[in-house]
Amino acid sequence: MMPAMTNKPSDMTITAWARLLKAQAKALDAVESDLKAKGLPPLAWYDVLLELKREESGTLRPLELEKRLLLKQHNVSRLIDRMEHKNLIKRLPFAQDGRGQLVAITDQGQELLRRMWPTYRASIQEHVGSKLHDSDMTKLAALLQHLL
Repeated sequence: MMPAMTNKPSDMTITAWARLLKAQAKALDAVESDLKAKGLPPLAWYDVLLELKREESGTLRPLELEKRLLLKQHNVSRLIDRMEHKNLIKRLPFAQDGRGQLVAITDQGQELLRRMWPTYRASIQEHVGSKLHDSDMTKLAALLQHLL
C-alpha cells in the first residue's frame, strides 16, 4: 500500500534520497577510477558506444543519444567530437534534415566497447555486487524500478 501523498517529504524520504545520491556518486567515482587505472576512457564513452551498438538501425541522432545516456552529458557534441577524433564513432548525414546528422559506432568503437566491458563488469561487482546478497540486490532493483 502506497503512503498518502503530501507536499512535504518525510525524514526517511530525505535520508533515502541523500543515500541514493551518495551511493551513486561513490559507485560512479570507483568505476571511473578503475577504468582510468586500466588506461581506458571515461564511462561516458562506454555509454555512448553501448547505446549506438544497441540501436537496431546502428545510428542515433545526437539528441536521441543524449536522452539515452546513463550519465548526464551536458555537452554531447563535444563528447561526440572527441570520440570521432579517436575514430570510435562517425557522423553521417541525416537524409530527412539537411542540417541534421546521425552518429554511428565504428569497428574501432566496437573493439573499445569489448575491451572496456571486463573492467566495467568487475568494477560493478566490486563496488556494488559484493556489498549486498543476491536477495537484497533483487529487492533493491525492484525498489528502484518504482522510481523509474
